[in-house]
Amino acid sequence: MKKRRVLVIDDERRVRETLSLILTDEGYAVTSVDTGAEGLRRILEERFDLVFLDVWLKDRDGLSILEAAGKRLAQVPVVMISGHANVETAVRAVRLGADDFLEKPLSLERVLLTAKKSIERRDLLAQVESFKGTHESSETLLGESAPMRRLRDEIARIAPTDARVLITGENGTGKELVARALHRLSGRADAPLVEVNCAAIPEELIESELFGHEKGSFTGAAEERRGKFEESDGATLFLDEVGDMSPKTQAKVLRALQEGRFTRVGGTRAISSDARVLSATNKDLAGEMGRGAFREDLYFRLAVVPIEVPALRDRYEDIPLLARHFLAEASARFHRKPKALSPAALEALQAHRWPGNVRELKNLVERVVILSAGEQIAPEEFHFRRGTDEAEVPVPTEAPLRDAREEFERRYILAALRRHRGNVSRAAEALDLERSNLYRKLKSYGIEVERE
Repeated sequence: MKKRRVLVIDDERRVRETLSLILTDEGYAVTSVDTGAEGLRRILEERFDLVFLDVWLKDRDGLSILEAAGKRLAQVPVVMISGHANVETAVRAVRLGADDFLEKPLSLERVLLTAKKSIERRDLLAQVESFKGTHESSETLLGESAPMRRLRDEIARIAPTDARVLITGENGTGKELVARALHRLSGRADAPLVEVNCAAIPEELIESELFGHEKGSFTGAAEERRGKFEESDGATLFLDEVGDMSPKTQAKVLRALQEGRFTRVGGTRAISSDARVLSATNKDLAGEMGRGAFREDLYFRLAVVPIEVPALRDRYEDIPLLARHFLAEASARFHRKPKALSPAALEALQAHRWPGNVRELKNLVERVVILSAGEQIAPEEFHFRRGTDEAEVPVPTEAPLRDAREEFERRYILAALRRHRGNVSRAAEALDLERSNLYRKLKSYGIEVERE
């Protein structure tokens, strides 16, 4: 294995020799210099895995070196060392990009522990960045299953247009990520994505939030304010949880979409807005329209192009990729040693129905990263949230792997049939199977289909 390279910048010969001896004995390749100028040159021109930097040097102070190193500190962790620094100096060093701070006289155990932790954290952050490089960003929709490939194809086709899009799907599926992807791939990508959570704003404030208000238009309106429609002129407006808007708000949003202009609360001047509107909901808007809770004319204005985000249980083959991504991300964020998922743990994750979808998986992985003591995560460490129908068919825990897989496949097919009300053709399409192949599986598992 290639040795980790460590740079020591300190003008005290005894400190340089001590650190070099300690770190070399632990297998590090150590380079030491006695001036800030030489140290900065080395940081900028060479590749190191860790830097120990004295706060006070004869030719310049260590904080100025941090400032001069700039973006380079994103690639190499720096540990500051000092014998007479105060809290203010330590805080400023961390703000400038230092990874940790050690006081002289240096403790052998503390030096080695700090070096190990700093390099591990840098490696984890690099691993997260590699995910970003592969999938454009940490907010990209991860997954290589057929439903996710179809979703990305839809986004790629729709994004360059200015068509309004209604994004539907269960809680935790990543509807907001779809909205951000549509914006990022659109001709408005250089403009902002203005987001509004319609469920989080009280009824008496949402009109002002969306359309703005004039000074003195209501109690507390001490000055005029631009609304989200006005802010997103020439940009993208994302109305999240649009199904939670009140009838009064729905009417005003409809009018703004129809006419392309609106008036602020308390105002009389018509304001135009060329905003591309994306919206999202976890509600069944067809059912909401049926009971009069959502306007049909607004629905057709919003859903020029509808997109449905698949539930995690409909793309279980993506779970290992997602779990490993969240594992690396959480380990870096919480400064934990990298952990691995055992094969049994991965099988348990794929067998779960995930009523909370990707958000539930992310939360579960973060919890395990924090609480797990071992280097490999076992299935016993998971504490799954139980879905309403999850107890109907228990997952075999003491059965041959082949039997467990067959039981999972049977449950998975049953779930698809329930979602599509017994329609075999639609279930086959959702499962990415030929209809004849699905019929054979139904027969082999003794499943009788009853259309609802």
